Amino acid sequence: MRILSGVRPTGKPHVGNYIGALKNWKKLQEEGNECFYFVADWHALTTAYSETDELKTFTREVMRSFLACGLNPEKSILFVQSAIKEHSELALLFSMIVPISWLERVPTYKEMRQQLSDKDLSNAGFLLYPVLQAADILMYLAEGVPVGEDQTYHVELTREIARRFNYIYGETFPEPKTLLSIIPKLPGTDGRKMSKSYGNTIPLENTLSNLEKSILPMMTDPARKRRTDPGNPEKCPVWDYHKAFEINDEESQWVIEGCTKAKIGCIDCKKLLIKNMKKELEPIWIGYAKIDSDPHYVDDIMEEGNKRARFVAQNTMNLVREKMHLLF
Repeated sequence: MRILSGVRPTGKPHVGNYIGALKNWKKLQEEGNECFYFVADWHALTTAYSETDELKTFTREVMRSFLACGLNPEKSILFVQSAIKEHSELALLFSMIVPISWLERVPTYKEMRQQLSDKDLSNAGFLLYPVLQAADILMYLAEGVPVGEDQTYHVELTREIARRFNYIYGETFPEPKTLLSIIPKLPGTDGRKMSKSYGNTIPLENTLSNLEKSILPMMTDPARKRRTDPGNPEKCPVWDYHKAFEINDEESQWVIEGCTKAKIGCIDCKKLLIKNMKKELEPIWIGYAKIDSDPHYVDDIMEEGNKRARFVAQNTMNLVREKMHLLF
């Protein structure tokens, strides 16, 4: 299956990005799929168009994290959205056939305007975000798009745009499937949604000492005010982390029984989590260090990935222009 997905460079990646996206992307890569993974820097502008001082740095940081997490440039095409100008051309052409009502009914359009009420989101780019996203996906004739639940409507809209284009101009694009992550989004260390603006994230690039400083003070089940109070793992953010970092059956039983019967304290539970997180994340920390041993490595990978992505995009746009009877 041909797979496509991207990450916005809004800061240094955190463990939520890894669990929600990068871990699954690597799995899809290793299963032999044809994968296209990109840094969605144009998408970052839709809500942060006036905050671009660190955009170049964050773009490199995301690509660096792709590589540290095991995305292999020999198996997957890793590129930067703004390097492939064909994305903007296809988005413009799609905007000619997409009714405004389709965009205004996108659930995340109203939700984000409410959540980011401190920002001016009256820009056309924010409204057209799903059209650019459809161009990202259909440019590579993707058959599958790994996303979180909050993005499922965007993929469905992409399918609608593909159907509409195919109906008007003839069969051109496949209708991509949504590939939902089996792991729900991780909460932040305070139990709220993980967000850099809340200051409750855990950096992906880390040390054991700093990981402990993030995990040990984490909020737990409010019912466990004292060690002798029984709790419920399903009401505890730490349990979400246990499930994300592949706790085994024996450990799982120990946590459930220990928590519900007050046989263990929250610190005991968190120490087990730290052990399992270290086991999974330490190879990534080592990966970062290896990447940094060559100061040109990340830029070289981006340049090669951009070249490979551009070749595919140019072929798609040649087909699109032919279907639409454009002269040039």
